Amino acid sequence: MNAKGILDHLMKQAGSQSNASGGVDAQRLVKGLASQFGGHSGQNGASSGGFDVKSLLGGGALGALIGSKRGRKMGGKALKYGAIAGVGVLAWKAWQNRQAGGDAAREGAPIDHLDGQAKEQRSLEILQAMIMAARADGHIDETERGKLGEQIEALGADAELQAWVERQFQAPLNAEALARQADSPQAAREIYLASVAIIDDQNPMERAWLDQLAAALELDADMRAELERQVLAATES
Repeated sequence: MNAKGILDHLMKQAGSQSNASGGVDAQRLVKGLASQFGGHSGQNGASSGGFDVKSLLGGGALGALIGSKRGRKMGGKALKYGAIAGVGVLAWKAWQNRQAGGDAAREGAPIDHLDGQAKEQRSLEILQAMIMAARADGHIDETERGKLGEQIEALGADAELQAWVERQFQAPLNAEALARQADSPQAAREIYLASVAIIDDQNPMERAWLDQLAAALELDADMRAELERQVLAATES
């Protein structure tokens, strides 16, 4: 599958939309994290490779996930582009803000600093988290599913990934199964942060999903609050 390429494109789109609307500069955040790790990030704050998607999120795959929520008391805050574009950076920053002398080596690397199969797996986890969060209110219909499938295909998804996306819409929502895929505390934080970026926190069903996910990921109340604060800051900055 080519999940990492698809997620890279979504993050690039998110960064473009966030910057265009006066939000957080995701590219600057990713480059800042790269300097901390001594690594490199791509030209647009994500891994290089593939083609550049010109359309903004409102007409793209991520828009198909969160755009349908705009009419359900979401308003502008639904469009948490900055949080999605900088998911790895913000999850790491949350740990930095909450840790008290912890060992960074045990936390795992942010997605921006993974490559190969490790990045492919983390990308799948985050994509799955985003799809589950979008489904949490039970309102994604066949039309919306079809639109998302078309947009994922347009981004260059291969047949295997397209089939995987379809399975995510058919499978029961299972926070425990999603959490078991996280191979590090950083992965768990990224999964939760990406989910927060999609949901409407005023919707009881979606809030309940976040409660289940936080428990499954074993995130304590302080870390959970910090991750949500990072999403809010990325949205409103």
